[in-house]
Amino acid sequence: MKKSFFCTLGTGTLLLLISSFSSIAQSSTGSTFKTVSNSNGPTLGYSPESGITILTVEGRHFKDLNKNGKLDVYEDWRLPVDTRAKDLAARMSVEQIAGLMLYSAHQSIPAAPKGFGAGTYNGKPIDSSGMQAYAISDQQKKFLQEDNLRHILVTRVQSPGVAAQWNNNVQAFVEGLGLGIPANNSSDPRNGVVANAEYNLGAGGTISMWPESIGLAATFDPAIVLKFGQVAGQEYRALGIATALSPQVDLATEPRWNRFSGTFGENPKLAADMAKAYVDGFQTSSGAAEIKDGWGFHSVNAMVKHWPGGGPEEGGRDGHFAYGKFAVYPGKNFNTQLAPFIDGAFKLDGKTRKAAAVMPYYTISYNQDTKYGENVGNGYSKFIVTDLLRNKYGYDGVVCTDWLVTGDEGKTPDVFWGKSWGAEKLTIAERHYKVLMAGLDQFGGNNDARPVMEAYNMGVKEHGEAWMRKRFEQSAVRLLRNILQVGLFENPYLDVAASVKTTGNAAFMQAGYDAQLKSIVLLKNKNNVLPLAKTKTIYIPKRTVPAARDWFGNMTPEREEYPVNIDIVKKYFNVTDDPAKADIALVLVKGPNGGVGYEKADRDNGGNGYVPISLQYGPYTAAEARSQSIAAGDPVIDPTITNRTYKGKTTTASNTKDLQLILDTKTAMNGRPVIVSMALSNPAVVAEFESKIEGLLVTFGVQDQALMDILSGATEPSGLLPLQMPANMLTVETQQEDVPQDMQPHKDSEGNVYDFAFGLNWKGVIKDVRTGKYGKK
Repeated sequence: MKKSFFCTLGTGTLLLLISSFSSIAQSSTGSTFKTVSNSNGPTLGYSPESGITILTVEGRHFKDLNKNGKLDVYEDWRLPVDTRAKDLAARMSVEQIAGLMLYSAHQSIPAAPKGFGAGTYNGKPIDSSGMQAYAISDQQKKFLQEDNLRHILVTRVQSPGVAAQWNNNVQAFVEGLGLGIPANNSSDPRNGVVANAEYNLGAGGTISMWPESIGLAATFDPAIVLKFGQVAGQEYRALGIATALSPQVDLATEPRWNRFSGTFGENPKLAADMAKAYVDGFQTSSGAAEIKDGWGFHSVNAMVKHWPGGGPEEGGRDGHFAYGKFAVYPGKNFNTQLAPFIDGAFKLDGKTRKAAAVMPYYTISYNQDTKYGENVGNGYSKFIVTDLLRNKYGYDGVVCTDWLVTGDEGKTPDVFWGKSWGAEKLTIAERHYKVLMAGLDQFGGNNDARPVMEAYNMGVKEHGEAWMRKRFEQSAVRLLRNILQVGLFENPYLDVAASVKTTGNAAFMQAGYDAQLKSIVLLKNKNNVLPLAKTKTIYIPKRTVPAARDWFGNMTPEREEYPVNIDIVKKYFNVTDDPAKADIALVLVKGPNGGVGYEKADRDNGGNGYVPISLQYGPYTAAEARSQSIAAGDPVIDPTITNRTYKGKTTTASNTKDLQLILDTKTAMNGRPVIVSMALSNPAVVAEFESKIEGLLVTFGVQDQALMDILSGATEPSGLLPLQMPANMLTVETQQEDVPQDMQPHKDSEGNVYDFAFGLNWKGVIKDVRTGKYGKK
């Protein structure tokens, strides 16, 4: 009925003078956009610069996105999302769908003048171009217009206002192209106190600050994670971000893995509940913001990662590099790794029902493909994606590769470049084709449509034009669904002033701070040394920050500095730099940084390159490591290495001076109490110093004042360990990468065992509803 009704309308009856029902929104800088109100429908936003007009049907207004003078099905906001998506997918050219399948490389706003994320403006760096920070870079214009890209990964932004205006400029630009498909901007996690790794390079601007994911898990309270999702989701939308490349719900069953801190820990039940709360918080709109089924103008699509779980990395090495391409299952525990997905992100309490998107990890889930017998990266695996995710578990949302999966790997296993694990010998176009045939929809970190088009032509040759066109449209519908359900087709524009007011407002900041307080875990409180009276005089020694190399090979030199803002400490206590004058010492350290499990120097000297990853400060020799690794092999850059064992090799944490700092401080205090605060990103062996100190706390990404509030007694500690603290490196070495909670925990001088769900408050060991639900029965 609706189709025939539309066909009887002439274009003249659809057009209405815009000025009679629209309002104009303009920031103090940048271009303008107009809004059009519907009495029983969404407010529309559009740019006069884009060239589109507004149509009216029976008193309701619609955007004529393809400029054909009539209301097409995909332009009709009254219709179901899938109906609109299918109509639009059928109208798109193969080239346009190929562009929709692209997900951009990391984009800084503005683009950096040089180095990672560099870009130009009219051929010049931003600082000499005369352009504003919110301008669209030359590279962005190219991939938006020439490659039809519509999914942009945003990293650093100069400020919320710049991010909002940049969004408006991008949306106006793409609104005037082709079928008027909006940009779906996204972000890795950006609400941490610090976010500077490749996978969470999202910090920038004023935004609420929360503990890391493992810190959220330490609260053992899904309601806090739900609140985080609701707050962060509003901030994301204020920045123009409609997709979150999170949560990371891998079970952290391997304690040495360097992405441990981005997870909700190793307990399947806790991780599933936290994943569910996180996605519900981000995706759910309510009230006037809701469009339908919980989706709406406050919703942020959640891309849950990394299917089927990237936690069981052999030896703790990470899949960003060729040295860590294998996930292994010595405990035959593959199905347990799926719990945070199938019991959490795919089984929501809210109306959106499932996470909108899924990202497989780089790793090869070694010997788990029981149908095709392939050992390929999860993004290439038809078994992992089609047979398991789609067919067995019924998932029909977007599946996007992790970044740079289709690129060529580096010249040595430790070079950060492409990650085509298991498909190293294929061409870049062949890799794209294999990804498509595995059942994925999108290519992370690729701005170039050419290899996608080459893959399409391969499919035409093998299956025929009709079959391959249908395959492309299948992915297009999924991708368009996520843009439609969050209201971007109706209004992708932002009121810049409102964005500035929303992002990092006082209430949001307070919510994040409260979560930080609840994430701090008190492990030892000998003789009730805590809380500290504000009359106490504290000695805080300076810490040596070791030299370090980041993901991209950039080095920072060793330096010595205070590990805390002394001015903040002085607001709580008296501070001295002379331990002889102190009542108590507070030593702030990082958890042991035991390396990444590979050293090029070892390879150059005739070894295989593989070394232990240590969770203790002092030297560790891997006497009990496997003689033969479970998995090995790199057909391109290191074909002769068939055994990745590191048995008998020794490693020492790069920050071993942290241990010496603790011991030296204990000596300097001459019997007076010493409290240690460890900032953890992984479990740690504390047996090297625990018996010598009176107090021990662990934190997972908190501000200095949050720690001071706990130490001073302004807030009582309530956090619980979301992990096991191992008794020694032997139990770390002999645990199985895929099995949760299989280490012997440390027992301290007071008789307390640092096991999962352990924590102290001022009264003693915490026993409450949380420990009853998630702790050992």
